[in-house]
Amino acid sequence: MDLPLHPKIVHLPIALAVLMPLLTSGILLAMWREWFTKRVWSLVIAGQFLLVGSGYLALQSGEEDEERVERVVAESVIEEHAEAGERFEWGGALLLGISVLPLLLRKRSHVLIAGAATCIGTFAVLGLGYQVGQKGGELVYGHNAAAVFATKAQGAIPVRRGAGDDDDR
Repeated sequence: MDLPLHPKIVHLPIALAVLMPLLTSGILLAMWREWFTKRVWSLVIAGQFLLVGSGYLALQSGEEDEERVERVVAESVIEEHAEAGERFEWGGALLLGISVLPLLLRKRSHVLIAGAATCIGTFAVLGLGYQVGQKGGELVYGHNAAAVFATKAQGAIPVRRGAGDDDDR
């Protein structure tokens, strides 16, 4: 079976985009309350690094699948998804750079401000991730992009396009 790699990879950066606001908020709160030292912030950086790295792999695997999907989906629709993926990746990379600041700064108030900026940024990246997922879902479910990977042995089902289609006759 020749299944695409892209759908197997994309779930990790999207899941991390959902988890990073929780992780970042929790660690920032713990640092503000002085429950942890700022070294714990390294977990935020590691999570953001993993998001960016897996996002990069998702972009690369998407480009590999693009040629096949263009057989059934208009290139402009695929490009919208790809551009949303690139915005997500750039936003995540920018936030990765910002997330390093709390470890580099010395003054507690500056550390907390940089941490708060990172926390806010995780919600922005989550929004970008939502857009990518929405566009990807439209490709698969709205434009039947997965059909190019289905084989006769898998029982590919043709798409119905009529309002009056009814199996129960």
